Amino acid sequence: MSLRWLPNAISLLRILLVAPILLLIFNGYFAWALLLFFVAGFSDGIDGYLAKRFDWHTRLGALLDPVADKLLVAGTFVTLTLTQHIPAWLTAVVIFRDVVIVGGAAAYNFFVKPVQGEPTRISKLNTALQLLFLLFVLSRAGFGWPDKISITVLGAAILITVVVSGVDYVWSWSKRAREGE
Repeated sequence: MSLRWLPNAISLLRILLVAPILLLIFNGYFAWALLLFFVAGFSDGIDGYLAKRFDWHTRLGALLDPVADKLLVAGTFVTLTLTQHIPAWLTAVVIFRDVVIVGGAAAYNFFVKPVQGEPTRISKLNTALQLLFLLFVLSRAGFGWPDKISITVLGAAILITVVVSGVDYVWSWSKRAREGE
C-alpha cells in the first residue's frame, strides 16, 4: 500500500484547521488557538519532508500546500489584526505580496505555461518567519510571553523578507515569461 497520498491529506488537514483557529482567536481562546496553529505549522514541515524524502510529489500537492499556507497565514494575520494584536499595515503588506504572487502565478499559467510551484529560499524564510511571528503573537496574547521587542524584531524581518521575496518572484517570473520558459 502506497502512502503517496499522505502529504496531500496533511495539507487538507491544515486547511480544515484554519476555521477553528480563527474562531478561537476571535473568541479569545488564545491557548487553544496557539496549540492548533502549532499543529498546523508543524504539519507543514511534515508534509514537505514526506514529499521530498519519499518522492511523493503530486500536482495536487504542489497546489494544496501553498493554498494551505496562504489560508492559514493570511487568515491568522487578518484575525489578529481585527482583534488588534497586529498592526494593519503589516497585515496589508503580507496580504499584498500574496496577492501579487497568486496573481502572477495565474497570469503565468494562463499566458505562458503551467506553473511549477516551487518556492524560493527567501520565500521559505519569509513563510517560516511569518509562522514564528504568528506563534509569538498568539503566545503573547495567551500567556504574556515573549516580550514586545521580540515581536517587533520579527515583524521587521518579515517586512524585509516580504519585500525581497515579492521582488524576487516578480523579477524571476518576468524573466522566465520573456524567455518563454
